[in-house]
Amino acid sequence: MRDCLNSRSGFDRVLMAVAATFLTVSATSAMAQGDQSRSTAAELAIDAAIPRPEPANVPPPTAGDFKLDAATAAAAPPQIQLKSATVTKPADVATEPAAPATSAMAPAVPLPTPATASTEPAAPTTPAVAPALTPAVPLAPATAAAPSAPAATAVAPATEPPAKVSNVAPADQPVADKLKDLLTAKSARYFDRKAERAAAEKFYSGRDYAPIWTQAGSLTESGKGVIARLKDAASEGLNASDYPVPDFAAATTPDALAEADLKLTSSMLDYARQAQSGRMHWSQVSADIQYPEHPTDPAEVLGNVTSAKDASTALDGYNPPQKLYQELKKKLAELRGQGDGPVITIADGPVLKYIPHTKKQPEVLMEDPRVPELRAKLGITENAEDTHYDATVSEAVRKFQDNADLKATGMLDAATIKVINSPKRDKQIDTVIVNMERWRWLSRDLGVSSLGDAYVILNIPDYTLKVMQHGAQVWTTRVVTGKPGVHATPLLSETMKFITVNPTWNVPPSIIYNEYLPALQQDPTVLQRMGLRLEQARDGSVHISQPPGEANALGRIRFNFPNKFLVYQHDTPDKYLFEKSERAYSHGCMRVQYPDQYASVLLNIALPNEHWSPERIRSMYGSSEIDLKFPTPIPVNITYQTAFVDDAGKLQIRKDVYGRDATMISILKSSRSKDLENVVAHSQPGYSRPAGSTLPPGVAFASNGFGGGFSSGPSFFDRLFGPPTPPAPVGRRWRTR
Repeated sequence: MRDCLNSRSGFDRVLMAVAATFLTVSATSAMAQGDQSRSTAAELAIDAAIPRPEPANVPPPTAGDFKLDAATAAAAPPQIQLKSATVTKPADVATEPAAPATSAMAPAVPLPTPATASTEPAAPTTPAVAPALTPAVPLAPATAAAPSAPAATAVAPATEPPAKVSNVAPADQPVADKLKDLLTAKSARYFDRKAERAAAEKFYSGRDYAPIWTQAGSLTESGKGVIARLKDAASEGLNASDYPVPDFAAATTPDALAEADLKLTSSMLDYARQAQSGRMHWSQVSADIQYPEHPTDPAEVLGNVTSAKDASTALDGYNPPQKLYQELKKKLAELRGQGDGPVITIADGPVLKYIPHTKKQPEVLMEDPRVPELRAKLGITENAEDTHYDATVSEAVRKFQDNADLKATGMLDAATIKVINSPKRDKQIDTVIVNMERWRWLSRDLGVSSLGDAYVILNIPDYTLKVMQHGAQVWTTRVVTGKPGVHATPLLSETMKFITVNPTWNVPPSIIYNEYLPALQQDPTVLQRMGLRLEQARDGSVHISQPPGEANALGRIRFNFPNKFLVYQHDTPDKYLFEKSERAYSHGCMRVQYPDQYASVLLNIALPNEHWSPERIRSMYGSSEIDLKFPTPIPVNITYQTAFVDDAGKLQIRKDVYGRDATMISILKSSRSKDLENVVAHSQPGYSRPAGSTLPPGVAFASNGFGGGFSSGPSFFDRLFGPPTPPAPVGRRWRTR
């Protein structure tokens, strides 16, 4: 027993020699098979955990190579413990740089050549011992540093990708988690419209579902700005209750904050959409309205408002920018301001009348203590305390009577006092609001930029037409518009493409079948006496036209802006109608008082270098049609403004000649506000021959044109505006021969 103890140092040396030999053989075998690909993750992990030393062409170790002194032997046990702790970290081993591969112990342990290792008898018996002895080998530091680059690269696919780092502040993460849950499962609860729902989901996910309007539970400046704009919706003629604002002060939990965030986003999108396009679609009002659509893009609204320095101003930008709209907004504020003050009541009394100075009698000014109150009631600021019923007061009373559908006498009588004292203020507010609503239907850019933002705007209730350029009025004239009912002039936005001098009047089918054919039943020669040509096609349809000339119903000039309603602007031989205050007499087209001036103004805008004048236009009058085409079409906007601010800054109210105001006020006050933005499909005007319409015997037909009754001829629209331009061929090339 003592002999064994005395020979312990020799036994240890033998064990160390065996371990070194085993490691050498293992390393050599691994290097020999290094070019074999690993097919499983387990094999790749073993390669990473067990380092491979580089083979060396040196003789195998002998017992004489292991000369341990007492100091080395005494230090061996703690070194073994240290190596055990080190080897249990595969990650550290795998990432150790390969540079320090030559350790201090490497030269001390000569490694065998591959041939020698393959004949070593101890190699097959050492694998079971190797795991226990590996921590004791001082060669471990050099071995740990020696893995080759391919082994490290092979491990990469087996490692999991790092988790995505959230950009959400830690204080907002609970709210973001709740927002993600709500948008994933219940987004339809907050966003009714599919486009807005998709935009909101994408926008929130793009910011890792961080709340938009709060940070750490407190409202941001953007959130405060949006809320302020929504609460002030009434100043834009909108209804603030349509855009509910959540109570963020009461939202103290992540669930409440997330829900409040989505509700404010929804209200903000609703406001932007209705501010730009209106609370009701124009098709809800009438079938004879056609304006271009200009809906908001929810994604653009979200990006614009949330990134703006002033979110309130950015959201306000979706309201109409036109000057006439902004002026109505100011007047709406003034009207509502009057409602907060004392109501002025005019007392009953004698009839007040102003008599102007004439050759036979001097001016008569009646005096009455009620006059100052009357001045205040009618908005007369000049000589506010004057008690005389002068020309200014009389004219204001006359305008009031005209707008109130009273006989416009300018006298203050009992009937006028009764209407003045009635709560007409609410009616004026409603009138202003529906006019602001109609401005939302119009395009934000009324003109064309290449022509200095030039455009034509016609106001039906005011019976006026204006040409605008560079933001200012260039020219204006009176017009005659369509009769109320089926002949009402439609509201539309189109582009004027050309002017026709000496036009032929192609009678609209509605007039043919509703007026002229019944007249022919009474008198078969009536059309001949009127100078009209009658033609009939094979299918029985009838066409009536009037050749150019002074007596032509279109006069000498027609202004063409093709549209589905088949209306246009033109001259007229009936000049006397322009002297009337109300001028709704046509079948839908618009008659212009001074067409030669109108034509020269438009041509000078479209062709600025050709110097057109009214005289030059008139010199073209004759019996042949002449088309003057615009290189760049000029926009034409037909509007219905019963309330507008004049050049003097006064609010003007016009008669609701077509009943559009009444219809819109009724719709806005109804309970079906959710459906008002939907498009209503209307049947289009029919121009086919009514059933049972026959021509009486004795009617004379034209002998030429239209085929003399044997050809269908061009359509009414082609006769009116010319044949359409044929489309370019698709998918083939044409050669000119």
